[in-house]
Amino acid sequence: MKSNRRLFLTGAGAAAAAAALAGSARAQNAIDAIINSPRRGSWGDQFDARATEGGKISSTQPILSPETASSVERAIAQYSDIVGRGGWPVVPAAKKLQLGVIDPDVEILRRRLMISGDLSTQAGMSPAFDSYVDAALKRFQARHGLPADGVTGHYTYSALNVSAPIRLGQLQTNLGRLRELTSNPLGARFVNVNIPAASIEAVENNRVFLRHTAVVGKIDRQTPVLSSNINEIILNPYWNAPVSIVKKDIIPKMREDPSYLTDNNIRLIAPDGTEVNPMNVDWSTDDAAKYRFRQDPGRINAMATVKINFPNEHAVYMHDTPQQQLFRDQERFHSSGCVRVQNVRDLVTWILRGTPGWDRRTIETTIQTEEDKRIPVADPVPVYFTYISAWSTGDGVVHLRDDIYGRDGQQELQISTAL
Repeated sequence: MKSNRRLFLTGAGAAAAAAALAGSARAQNAIDAIINSPRRGSWGDQFDARATEGGKISSTQPILSPETASSVERAIAQYSDIVGRGGWPVVPAAKKLQLGVIDPDVEILRRRLMISGDLSTQAGMSPAFDSYVDAALKRFQARHGLPADGVTGHYTYSALNVSAPIRLGQLQTNLGRLRELTSNPLGARFVNVNIPAASIEAVENNRVFLRHTAVVGKIDRQTPVLSSNINEIILNPYWNAPVSIVKKDIIPKMREDPSYLTDNNIRLIAPDGTEVNPMNVDWSTDDAAKYRFRQDPGRINAMATVKINFPNEHAVYMHDTPQQQLFRDQERFHSSGCVRVQNVRDLVTWILRGTPGWDRRTIETTIQTEEDKRIPVADPVPVYFTYISAWSTGDGVVHLRDDIYGRDGQQELQISTAL
């Protein structure tokens, strides 16, 4: 995989350098406040547990926005200053820290969260894991795409202990990607699939109109980076299994269970269009890959009720799934390259808004028929599959994700593969 070490070694440019001067005094004041704060475990009414050094985590600002690139430049200045002052401490990962725990390691956790701006310096130092630390840790977890449960599990410790220089490099690398992606108009309406975040934004007039949880490709079957235009919606689609899935998944399953195709409503179609009886095929070889494996529409179809099509050389698409439980997973890297979309009918309704005759009621009624229906999109919507593992949506709000495909050039950022 290609890495971009040059961006790790270079700064963010003149804009970041100028901002660093302004951020230096703030960082010094913050660190001084940590060192000089009183040791106490309960606070007066003047301190709000929800208060942080930065802004709100959620935002209507799209990841693909010129404003995002500007915010990342400011974040780079902030992180450059943190690195220049020694970074943040390593939090010992031997204990489960959560609300109510009193432990010396909580003081280290407090210091770590204060330096990154998740915990207000007004909280002071204490071994007590109180409501203020709880709120700060949940904020940290939300920024890193982790379940915001306020408990220091394996993934949270791993994210906490990625060093400040590595995070700085990650921001620099992704700034380059953001600048390139936003250098040209993206369209008044577009869809962005952010692969490392396994999430989707439907953007309209530079504001996020919809957000969707996604499932993207496995490490060995990666979702590609691409740009295209959504030109067709298929309701109740047939699923034609790609040759890669036929060879890696279906043929081995047929060797174990000869009824697999029948049980899953998958038909074998010969090159001349005739249907082939699976019992007449030699499954001990890969010869079956010469046939087309077509799954009928219905409840167990691999794409469930919807397929979103757009021209691309990778033959990938977006779709519904019968495996809705996968959207609850912390790591949503399960597909063979295509993108599964939670609440996909909301997205389809938005895409078809300019297509006459296809409102939400008509879409739902058509799905109930279980008949295959192709709908040309009257006004094709641009779609971008991007790889953005670090971004910022405002001052003090830095979002960071696992570098699942190892494209940022630092193994320390591939948290999921290390655990």
